[in-house]
Amino acid sequence: MGRRGFIGERLYDWFGLSFAFSWRGAVLAAAVMSFPLMVRAIRLALEGVDIKLEQAARTLGAGRWRVFFTITLPLTLPGIIVGTVLAFARSLGEFGATITFVSNIPGETRTIPSAMYTLIQTPGGESGAARLCIISIALAMISLLISEWLARISRERAGR
Repeated sequence: MGRRGFIGERLYDWFGLSFAFSWRGAVLAAAVMSFPLMVRAIRLALEGVDIKLEQAARTLGAGRWRVFFTITLPLTLPGIIVGTVLAFARSLGEFGATITFVSNIPGETRTIPSAMYTLIQTPGGESGAARLCIISIALAMISLLISEWLARISRERAGR
């Protein structure tokens, strides 16, 4: 994905996009690492949809898109949101792919984990790292609470 790689060179030549050592690369690294959590939650939500509801709508004359937007999507929406929240929480803690792919450039690619890494290595930076750790814990707890709340709503809907 660097400017001289096969894909990176074409992305840069055709669209002017460069992912290495840029915020775009940090977003891409976080997305790639957290995407499996989102896919898993969405897959489970889709598997939980009663196919008989979709079949009933089809026999009553609804087209595929109408069935999707009026039955499938509303029933899977909590799972989609849960997956998004889990992916967001996972991406907040991403360190390995980010530091490897886009480095730790202040103001460009620095994330909370990479800022903590820098602060821990700096003399007297432990208090700043501790503050970032507390912020990370708070964000993770909020994400977990939202995820559990939405999962409970999804279970209640499935039980009806």
